[in-house]
Amino acid sequence: MSKLRILLTGGGGMVGRNVLEHQAIHEFDVLAPPSSELNLLDFREVQAYLQANKPDMVIHAAGKVGGIQANMREPVGFLMDNLDMGRNIVWAAHQAGVKRLINLGSSCMYPRNHSEALTEDMVLKGELEPTNEGYALAKVVTARLCEYIVREDASYQYKTLIPCNLYGRYDKFDPAHSHLIPAIIHKVHQAKQSGQQTVEIWGDGTARREFMYAGDLADAMVRAITNFDTVPAYMNIGLGHDHTINDYYHAAAQVMGYTGGFVHDTSKPVGMARKLVSVERQHAWGWSPRHALHDGIEKTYGYYLKECQQ
Repeated sequence: MSKLRILLTGGGGMVGRNVLEHQAIHEFDVLAPPSSELNLLDFREVQAYLQANKPDMVIHAAGKVGGIQANMREPVGFLMDNLDMGRNIVWAAHQAGVKRLINLGSSCMYPRNHSEALTEDMVLKGELEPTNEGYALAKVVTARLCEYIVREDASYQYKTLIPCNLYGRYDKFDPAHSHLIPAIIHKVHQAKQSGQQTVEIWGDGTARREFMYAGDLADAMVRAITNFDTVPAYMNIGLGHDHTINDYYHAAAQVMGYTGGFVHDTSKPVGMARKLVSVERQHAWGWSPRHALHDGIEKTYGYYLKECQQ
């Protein structure tokens, strides 16, 4: 029996690389072309690639991603690139007759400033966070396109997984591009190396964030391949609980052996007070993440020491 052939976009990114190193990925024939081989911004090129390689399933994990500063600095690029990539791969898959597709959304698709757990029916039910609105709009449109295709022809099953914030191996640690946990790891490591007595935390550290280890998302995605028919049209992938910013700093310090203290700069911006995804559908589907915070930070720090401190 031939292996299921899967086209994975974004194979060079953090999520894609975690999927490609998953222990069960060898059960499938995975195509993960770099952008030099498949330019997702060129619709005809995407069409030609799908016609030539005839995958059984597409997993769309590619995207232009970045932190708050990058999103605020380049809203046009974050909107246009993600919109074009999403539209091109989803529509080309449809045109090529690919019946199964998993689209990776983002929790920024949800309304801002909502203190309760965010459920999948809340997409487009409120104002988006302005700082990354362009990226969020592109993600919403791609998810809706998947939904509309299924609505017009149910023989196509195009589904969207919506992960919470992620961190892990293959993350970006450069402060200009990094998200919270890799930024903390870099900052605490620098403080430890230079013997700093304190590390500065922006704000009072009480804002809450949900960060899942990227290897766990990869595990959910591989399970979604083998149990595709049971995956809902939209499903959050997350922890279902969150931690304060202070918690993340203290956990990193503990893992990294930093014994200094922390000071708060309350004049600095902190962003939303909370963004937590509901995991009711995920639990009903029968999956939960494996990595506790300390385990995830330990693996991420190991990668950082090996790859970023040469």
